[in-house]
Amino acid sequence: MLEIIWFVLWGVLWTVYFLTDGYDLGLGLLMPFLSKEDWERRAIFNAQGPFWDANEVWLITAGGVTFAAFPKTYAVMFSSLYTPLLMLLFALIFRGISFEMRSKEPFSWWRKIWDASMTGGSFVAALLLGVAFANIFKGLPLDQDGILHGNLLTLLNPYGLLGGVLFVLMFAIHGAIWLTIMAKGSLRENGYRIAVLLWPVLLAVAVVFLIVTAFATDLYANIGRWPFLAVFPLLAVVGLLCVRLFLARRDWWKAFASSAAFIGGAAGFGIAGIYPRLLPSSLDPAASLTAFNSASSTLTLSIMLGVVLVFIPIVLAYQVWVHKKFTSEIDVEALAKTGK
Repeated sequence: MLEIIWFVLWGVLWTVYFLTDGYDLGLGLLMPFLSKEDWERRAIFNAQGPFWDANEVWLITAGGVTFAAFPKTYAVMFSSLYTPLLMLLFALIFRGISFEMRSKEPFSWWRKIWDASMTGGSFVAALLLGVAFANIFKGLPLDQDGILHGNLLTLLNPYGLLGGVLFVLMFAIHGAIWLTIMAKGSLRENGYRIAVLLWPVLLAVAVVFLIVTAFATDLYANIGRWPFLAVFPLLAVVGLLCVRLFLARRDWWKAFASSAAFIGGAAGFGIAGIYPRLLPSSLDPAASLTAFNSASSTLTLSIMLGVVLVFIPIVLAYQVWVHKKFTSEIDVEALAKTGK
């Protein structure tokens, strides 16, 4: 029973990370398309500045849970997927540094370097997350010893790249909608325009992904066993359709909530689909790492569950407070006048 609880917590933490840091990554990768002037780029930095580091706490938490609750899975994941995970880490590092370094010098060439760092880091991170999880859904070529039979190019298969494109698009729309909440005037219109422009593309990619998933994976099998799991793809479909509806009504918060529902439903569908596996093997199903054959001891899981039940609500309360405190319209007119 503890293994099942921890599998659910593992999935929830990854989903919360996608929901929170997703709009940060989306804003970063869209910055060249949302802004022309330096003050507009400064506003985009400000729109994510109070939140991005707290949002990435969920990534650390998800990794920590993998390490503590499923150490064998953690060991195989961080050895077999060493190269893409290192690339993801550096993308997030350079993206994070750009927040601090951009304003240190007034030179345009200096700011362009860190703007490129923000855009490139956000794009690479979003793409790699999608590629990684699509490959996990598909199954990794792992043998009984947890050794990956392949390299980085093995992960860049058509299904993996399709997952990467899906993540980039859904984070981009999530970030564009967040900008409509945080900014006003021309920046809000830019966010609205980009979100509307990308929505049919995301719809098409999502439909293709769902169809290809039926042939490339066995994610639908668990829905056949437990029909209540169909709530996840249904939530994703309804959320995506409602994004367009509320954008048309210019109801920014409801559009953002709908985007979050889409991301949550899509992540829930994938994670529920691989249960009880954490790292499915495409070479031999018996070589798959599951919530049961890679879990820590019962005592460890019990102690950690007590810790999580205390601290996760505290972290959630903190994030709610941060978003309530700092979610307010950016004074873009003042930025335009001062150029800072």
